[in-house]
Amino acid sequence: MTPIQRLRSAPTRRVDLVPMTPLEQLRAGRLPRRLVQLVVGLVLFGATMALILRAGLGLEPWGVFTFGLIQHVPMSYGQMVVLSSFVILLLWVPLRQWPGLGTLANAVVVGVATDATLALVPPVEDLAVRVPMLLAGVVGNGLAGALYIGSQLGPGPRDGLMTGLSRRTGRSIRLVRTGLEVTVVAVGWLLGGIVGVGTLVYALLIGPVVQAFLPLLTVRLDRPGQRPARETGARESGSTRQDHTAAASAPPSRTSEVPSAQRSAAPGSSSRDTAT
Repeated sequence: MTPIQRLRSAPTRRVDLVPMTPLEQLRAGRLPRRLVQLVVGLVLFGATMALILRAGLGLEPWGVFTFGLIQHVPMSYGQMVVLSSFVILLLWVPLRQWPGLGTLANAVVVGVATDATLALVPPVEDLAVRVPMLLAGVVGNGLAGALYIGSQLGPGPRDGLMTGLSRRTGRSIRLVRTGLEVTVVAVGWLLGGIVGVGTLVYALLIGPVVQAFLPLLTVRLDRPGQRPARETGARESGSTRQDHTAAASAPPSRTSEVPSAQRSAAPGSSSRDTAT
């Protein structure tokens, strides 16, 4: 199957985003493949953030905030990404969120990859180069988000903050995400962050891009306590016992329906909310 054919089949490919605690994430199987996918996704995420910054046409919402902060604190962009990630993780405590391995890796790898890319890619003045650079950054960022979300090793710090607030307040993910992003854009702009057409392009495209790639890139795992997928797939449909088991193990979410949000673990809970 060609890459184009795989993309066309993505809407019909359904793979569970499995609710797991951090320990269950490590025990869920296919760990080497998932770790590689996680690291590739995080490095690409940082690199594409740097491309959006170099395009100079407006940053993604949290990028506006980060850029605003470094106007007042003597740190590099990537260093501020790392620092702010760990500060945001402190906000998880009252939300009863548990960080996974992917969460901690996100807090470090994305910032390091951003600074490394900024060191390799010089500032660009030509608009004919900056526009494609922006689009490549946004599409690549969506692909990167689908990679690390699909590894099912925990949400990013900002994603977990969003879904944790949604769970604790009872508000929808869409409402909480909008409120957070409007807030960080406004504060970042007041601090000197770059808001422009790129900010709008990112807001419009990132959801559909993640939606397109996530079904293809989510690693198929079994829910904790569930029989392996290959066994459940081999069960005969005529058995009453099989019917009851299938009904009891119906997945809570599908990657084709939840574009940029996973579930995030809370202490004492078997389910979790997460996002990109």
